[in-house]
Amino acid sequence: MALALNPARVLVIHVTRIGDTLMTSPALYAIAQAFPQAHLTFLGHPKRAELIENLPFISKVGKISKHSAPWRDRLSGRRWDVAFVYGYDIALVRYALRTCDRVLAFRQADPVINAQLHAIGERPSDNSMHMVDQFLLLPKLLGIKESGRTERYTVAPAEQKQATQQLALDTPHSARPLIGLVIESFPTKPYRDWHVSHFIELARKTLAHYPNAHFLLLGGKITAEKIASLQNALGRHMTVYAGRLSLRETAAIMQRLNLYIGVDTGPTHIAGALGIPMVALYHCMHPASSFRPLENDHCIALDHPNLGSVKCNEQSSMSEITTTQVWQAMQSILEGQGLDCTAQSGRY
Repeated sequence: MALALNPARVLVIHVTRIGDTLMTSPALYAIAQAFPQAHLTFLGHPKRAELIENLPFISKVGKISKHSAPWRDRLSGRRWDVAFVYGYDIALVRYALRTCDRVLAFRQADPVINAQLHAIGERPSDNSMHMVDQFLLLPKLLGIKESGRTERYTVAPAEQKQATQQLALDTPHSARPLIGLVIESFPTKPYRDWHVSHFIELARKTLAHYPNAHFLLLGGKITAEKIASLQNALGRHMTVYAGRLSLRETAAIMQRLNLYIGVDTGPTHIAGALGIPMVALYHCMHPASSFRPLENDHCIALDHPNLGSVKCNEQSSMSEITTTQVWQAMQSILEGQGLDCTAQSGRY
């Protein structure tokens, strides 16, 4: 069915968070492979669409929201032949129906909307399949086969250059390994955070074995109290970028890491998309089987011990993932890189 359509213009809409945006990229790639001559447009969250910029198989990236959709392109008529709409914001689906010949989406709450869709996907139950596979369900409605499950992100050459210059200013020349830390998820799900004291213990253990190690604190804004705790413990061995860099600046810095350690949040997906060696920590309510980076040979995912248990709830403390477990995972990665930081200088 996919080849029979042969569209010249294809639209994908997904207004969502960092992680879900990146987990849509395998579906975008599959669509691009199925329709290699098509002009493929992606419309995303005003603050997250930039994650898709510079992907070589995307023709255009734009921004949309449920608030702007009702007024957008009112006079331009049909702009696309096929549209894939993720999510359940009716305003976004209506926009696609107004501007596209054929619209595919997951089943909506409004039966009138569903009756207008070219094809309807059924939403799987929570944690029944990886989110990448869930997003691939819409292209499969047209017979489009997956072309890999790797999340994709491209750092532009200018961004690489800027990151190199920034690190040269902010870190010692001998810093090795260079380790990125993301210590918080996001405010609505604080139960996914690993306590700052565990990161401090882990960093101290790392420095005992790798005296030239340097840590980059990444992610969004963090409380002054937590930053002070880390700075007091690590001093010159840490640079704070959290809350100080744009999303794309953060990604460019991350590309230079020897190792990334973080909880389940947006930058963890960026690390996975960039293929950075990483240790990622997952709460039992959001297991690695549904959210970890796929097809990354250098990713070690640690699940909360209550996974699959009736004891799993928001009160399940991430502290039950021990510092020893994370340290052992770190060691296996760093030793695999052949790092002997007492004898070497420089960085990858």
